[in-house]
Amino acid sequence: MIRAKEDIIKFLSVVLCCFPLMVNAEEANLKSKEAFERIKSLSGDWKKEGDTGGDFYIKFSQAAGASVLVENWLYKGKSHSLTIYHMDNGNLLATHYCPQGNQPRLQLSSSGERGQLVFSFKDATNLLDLEANHQHSLGFEWLESEGIIRTESYMENGALKPSSMRLVRK
Repeated sequence: MIRAKEDIIKFLSVVLCCFPLMVNAEEANLKSKEAFERIKSLSGDWKKEGDTGGDFYIKFSQAAGASVLVENWLYKGKSHSLTIYHMDNGNLLATHYCPQGNQPRLQLSSSGERGQLVFSFKDATNLLDLEANHQHSLGFEWLESEGIIRTESYMENGALKPSSMRLVRK
């Protein structure tokens, strides 16, 4: 009888300890799903603000029954790089297909109240050394003026190089 009470207490302790983790996981899944819907709103063509040449633009398009968003960088009509956004067991991932031939996978690490989304390096395929050139982070911030700021950092020769560009619909 005493042993059964100890087992019940242990069981309840485990359940009560894990319950906040389950709630946090559910909240994270909800935020990832909301973030995915937010990022799908980018569907269409975007250019750098003030660019009048038209040689470069980014095309966002939904594919596979709207289960993925494809970000295609086009320069002079040719695809330069791709990033594919999709859900994976409640997490929002971005896989970047880089001209360097590697494929970093980034995971949504935060989403702000104003719609900022930040993706952080998770892992990569075809990348032998983490100091080698690869995309290491990615972010979006929606602006009140109908534009977005797209930020990213690249690892170049062992050093992180951040960059950003302001985009408007083409």
